[in-house]
Amino acid sequence: QVQLVDSGGGLVQAGGSLRLSCAASGRTLSTLTMGWFRQAPGKDREFVATITRSGGSTYSTDSVKGRFTISRDNAKNTVYLQMNSLKPEDTAVYYCAARTTLSGSPYYTTRNDYGYWGQGTQVTVSS
Repeated sequence: QVQLVDSGGGLVQAGGSLRLSCAASGRTLSTLTMGWFRQAPGKDREFVATITRSGGSTYSTDSVKGRFTISRDNAKNTVYLQMNSLKPEDTAVYYCAARTTLSGSPYYTTRNDYGYWGQGTQVTVSS
């Protein structure tokens, strides 16, 4: 079993920054593909970014490219999402997610690709 704990959310003004953290336990982080998703009120949960097991490759959705950076520290069993130049439309509950298996795909970008989820952390960006 994998347990994930999200943290780091909060209220920030437009143009500001936040760093989200996701602490993993129950399995060595280097054996997990990790991702971040978000869900705004009344909307479906959407993909934000993913990072490979080694951290050598990342992929993010177009709306956050150049502003958000996913990273991982396998020694600390923690994944991060650095969010800069935040916009009001980034307001959502952010969830980290973990995948234990590999299927040959370069990146995993859908909810069904992940079997473990954090509890979520609220990010609110005011205009």
